[in-house]
Amino acid sequence: MNHVLSGLAANPALPSELVDRLIATADTDLAHDLAGREDLSHAQAVALFQHAPECGVRLAYAGKLTTADVDPVTQPDTALALLDEGSGSPEWARLLAADPMTERREKLAACPGLPVDVVERLAADTDPRVVAELALWTAPETAARLAEHPHAEVRRAVACNESTPPEVLAALITGEGLPPARHCLVCDREATPFTHDPECSRTDCDLGAGDSCDGSHESTVHEIQVAALRNPGTPTEAAVRFADHPSMLLRWTLAAREDLPPRVCARLAADPVPGVRADLAENPATGEDVIRVLARDPDIAVRRGLARHPRVPLDVLTGLARAAKVGATLLPRVAAATPAEIEDLARSPDPAARMLAAQRRDLPPGIRDALASDPDAKVVKAVAPHPGLTEGQLRDMADRHGIRVLARVAANPGATPGLLEHLTRQAPPAQKALREVARHADATARALLSCLADERARPVAASHSALPTGVIVELLSDADWQVVEAAAANPSLPPAVMARLVAGADKACTKAG
Repeated sequence: MNHVLSGLAANPALPSELVDRLIATADTDLAHDLAGREDLSHAQAVALFQHAPECGVRLAYAGKLTTADVDPVTQPDTALALLDEGSGSPEWARLLAADPMTERREKLAACPGLPVDVVERLAADTDPRVVAELALWTAPETAARLAEHPHAEVRRAVACNESTPPEVLAALITGEGLPPARHCLVCDREATPFTHDPECSRTDCDLGAGDSCDGSHESTVHEIQVAALRNPGTPTEAAVRFADHPSMLLRWTLAAREDLPPRVCARLAADPVPGVRADLAENPATGEDVIRVLARDPDIAVRRGLARHPRVPLDVLTGLARAAKVGATLLPRVAAATPAEIEDLARSPDPAARMLAAQRRDLPPGIRDALASDPDAKVVKAVAPHPGLTEGQLRDMADRHGIRVLARVAANPGATPGLLEHLTRQAPPAQKALREVARHADATARALLSCLADERARPVAASHSALPTGVIVELLSDADWQVVEAAAANPSLPPAVMARLVAGADKACTKAG
């Protein structure tokens, strides 16, 4: 891959005539990059498609091709992409429904708006993978019919489909009222009884670890139950019977359902598996009584899940922030807190509570300024990116707390060019701060030059339009390919240099020809 040309293909400032020249000589990699350009005209897209048909799928998904540009016989994959986007012709769908490649029929089965006759043909396909893909996306009536399909894999897909009628999902999860399945992917391939070795070394085997069938298709039946439990359309009364099921995975899946009654939440709160309790802790269906029980859970994952509960009481959340270290992000309960609640948190003697409030980005000026001068570095770090802070306040934060807050100060959208330069002069260098400076819109050339010294900030700085043009050109020969691509994609790269790079590609192509 030519990383200079790859970056150049993504450069938004690349003149249209140079785009045309790259299209004419593009190899597969470069064509794929060019297909991602937002400013690609329809004429350029067609030219690129004709030169490199393999990029047709990306062009189709980007809305750059029309049905008139594509021949479904010679370019079936691009035609499928247009059908998947809701374009294309019904005749295309009829043609592709008879495609000998299973993968194409499977892809077609997922497309929206298929003609009725095509749906019927796919529903009768001899390959269960095609029918299963149709079952996953089809309308309620077809889904209900496919729930009785003899292949268990098709039924699993029906259980995933959120358009499947509730009574059908109830039948799938319990097995009641449906004829037994006659096949599954396991018994299609192996003599039963069979259990797939989790350490299977066969390169042509695509069965899952532990897949098994003794004639009852038990592993697929289990997957059907999991899928139905995940489906919000499954009736609550059918789902809750799995609260005491011996399968850990079924109980774990149940714990995330948002329609659980209190008695089931209480039962799952005592589950021996921490993952079950953790998902229950985050579940909006979990009420305050159970929340307070889970707040004392010995497993930290449970307490962290509880901190993400949208209605966790603030006194519980403050305790969690202190013990489970969950205050480094804006939590749902804090995002929804009232002004009075935010003020209470911000005035709390507990820094964990103040840190929770500091994550909001819409604080009243008085609260914001009080948190900016907080004696606790974690609180200051949380509030540092808040818009509206002055340069003096940001400098004061940096001076008082040093490296602990520098990156967050640099992330403030109002950080001035002078402040950003100041942050790059810290000794020792704050690497995280350099990366934030490198991506800041107001970073100066001087600040960006300092950022080039950091390995991870270097590619970011190389793409910044404020970098001196001479430096950008030098970076085109950097040892790090990411830096090379970033420099070539930099919109401040001089047009004359762009033209020279494209001319070099033209010459290389001519010699190769």
